[in-house]
Amino acid sequence: MKNSIFLIIGIFLLTSCTDKISKVEQTSVTTAVKTDSAIEVAPTPAKKKEDSVIISKRHKPNFLLLDLDGDHKTDSVKIVQSKKTEKSGLKIILGNKKVEYLGLGKEVLGQGFDDFDWIGVFEKASKGRTYFNNVNDEGEIIGEDEVAEADKTKLPNDGIFVHADESCGGGVIYLKNGKFQWIQQE
Repeated sequence: MKNSIFLIIGIFLLTSCTDKISKVEQTSVTTAVKTDSAIEVAPTPAKKKEDSVIISKRHKPNFLLLDLDGDHKTDSVKIVQSKKTEKSGLKIILGNKKVEYLGLGKEVLGQGFDDFDWIGVFEKASKGRTYFNNVNDEGEIIGEDEVAEADKTKLPNDGIFVHADESCGGGVIYLKNGKFQWIQQE
């Protein structure tokens, strides 16, 4: 009889603790501490980068679906804005759920800017299309015939074409060996 009472109390404690842990885990990281009588669950604030960015309402479109890494899973790219710096950037969610950010106050791929607020054209650059840096060292726009074949890039997978509206400047962002690359366009 005594064992039955302990068994019922034990089951009650486990199920009530499980409910508390599940509810807390849905909203934040938890810290569980075992004491002599029960398990206490205390929420620990979880600060994620996702919590500090919002999708841009200024950019239209602000969302792309493509296959950046060639794994045949759909990847998404969103133009987002940092709540902290108020600078724009790209939130890239690969099909394997890995999340990458470009911009948002951090220099973009050695290009000398840290903000994508200037994006006016935001499109998919299709796999197999050939691109090249079309600005020479003197800052002049050059044509395809002025570029060596070795300096041209045939996109191995889809890329992201970004360009300023009504002015020169932009590029193609693509993945090469797991790292983002930039091809200057005007």
